[in-house]
Amino acid sequence: MATSYSADFEKALQVGRPPNIQALFPNSKALIVSGKVVDRAMLAKGKAIAMAANGRSYFVIRGALMAAQRANAPIIIEIAKSEGGRTSYCAVNYWNMARIVDALCNELGITVPVAIHADHYGIKNDKDLAEAMVEVPTMFQAGITSIAIDASHQPDDLNLLANIAINPCIPAWASIETEVGEIKGNSGLSTIPEAKFLIQGLNAHEIYPDWIALNNGTSHGLEASDAGIQVELTAGIHHALTPYKLSGAQHGTSGNSSVRLREIANQTATTKANVATALQMISWGLEVNDYGNAQLDANGNFIKVPGEGMSEEMWAEMVAYADAKGWKKGDYKSLNLPFENKLLAQPKAIRERMAKRVEEFVYKMLTEVFNAADTAPLGIAAILKANSYDLGAKGSLLEDPAYWTKEQIIQRAKSLDVDKGAAGNFDD
Repeated sequence: MATSYSADFEKALQVGRPPNIQALFPNSKALIVSGKVVDRAMLAKGKAIAMAANGRSYFVIRGALMAAQRANAPIIIEIAKSEGGRTSYCAVNYWNMARIVDALCNELGITVPVAIHADHYGIKNDKDLAEAMVEVPTMFQAGITSIAIDASHQPDDLNLLANIAINPCIPAWASIETEVGEIKGNSGLSTIPEAKFLIQGLNAHEIYPDWIALNNGTSHGLEASDAGIQVELTAGIHHALTPYKLSGAQHGTSGNSSVRLREIANQTATTKANVATALQMISWGLEVNDYGNAQLDANGNFIKVPGEGMSEEMWAEMVAYADAKGWKKGDYKSLNLPFENKLLAQPKAIRERMAKRVEEFVYKMLTEVFNAADTAPLGIAAILKANSYDLGAKGSLLEDPAYWTKEQIIQRAKSLDVDKGAAGNFDD
C-alpha cells in the first residue's frame, strides 16, 4: 500500500531537508533533518525526550524507525566514533548511516523527522583535532546532520579550545552537542563551574550548542549496578545554564530504570537520551530487564530467549567466536562488525523478529517513559515556521568576546577546582 503524505509533510520535505541531504537523496521521501528540529519538538511539548538510538546494526535502525513512526515521534539515529569511526566495531558508520536510514525511511513509509547524529566525536589531543579538520567535513558530505564534539577527555581549557577550533567545519544549520565531564560513572562528576566555563566560552565565540552532555553518574555499556543518573546534579547544572538556552543530552541511558528516566524528563532540561547497548542486546534476542540491562544466568552467561532475535545456531556461533577471542561480556559489542553480514543472511522471518523486538522496546520508551508520543507534528511545525532547514540558534551572545581570548581561557581554567576522576579508556 502506498504511503499517504500530508500537505504539511510535503512542504516540510521541500524546505526542511539540509543541503547535504538534498544532494545525496534528491528524490527521497525521507524527512532527514537537523537535530535542531528534534530538540525543538521536545521543547514544544515540554518535559519530553527524544531517543537517540545508536544504530549499531541494520536491525536496530529498522526497529527504531518503525517505533518512531508508530509513536508519531521524531527520532535521532546515531553512531559514536568508537562504534562507527575509521577504527570501529560496527558495520554501520559515519559514512553509510544516512544511506541506510534514507533507504529504510522510503521502504517503510516513515513520515516523522529523523536526524543523523555523529555521537561522541572524540578529540583527545592535537593530532585528533588536526584529523577532525579533514574528517568532519567528509561526515557531513555523507549525510550527517548533527554532531557531538567530545573533547571532555582533555582539561577544561583544551576542551573549550577544541570546540572553538572545530566549529568552522560544522555547517551552521547543523545541531551541535558539547560535553563537560567524561562519561565514567560516579568518578569525576561534572560541576556547575566546569559547565559554565565551557558554555560561556563558546557563547563568547558565538557558538550556541543545542545540547550539553554531562558526567552525571551514569556510564556506557553494561551497568553493574543501579547507581545511575544523578537527577539532582543534572537539574542543578541545567538550571545554572538557563540563560544560554541549552537542552541536556543524557548519555548511558541503558541500565537506568524507567522511574529515573521519567525523573530526568520531568525535572531537568533534557531533550535527548542515548540508548545503545540495550538495543543491541534486544535485537540479538537476549533477556533484558526493565532497564534494558542484559540478564545473566547462574554461570554468568547471557540468556538467549528461544525464538527471539537471531537464530539459536547463530547465537551459538557468536558465543563461540567471543570465547575463542577470550572476550568478556563487555566485549560482546565487538561482535557487531564480524557478524553483521551473517545476521543479514538469515531468513526474512528471523530478520524481521530482530527488528520487531527493537521496535517494541523503543515504542514503550518513547510513549511511556520519554513522553515523546505525537511530537512529530511539532517538529514539522518548527520547519514550516522557519520555512527552512536552518532553525537558527536558541541562544544569543551574552558574553564579552574580549574576555575569552585563547590566553584568557587558559588562565581562567587554572582557577577551576575540578576532579576529573579515574584515568582510563571510557569510550564505548
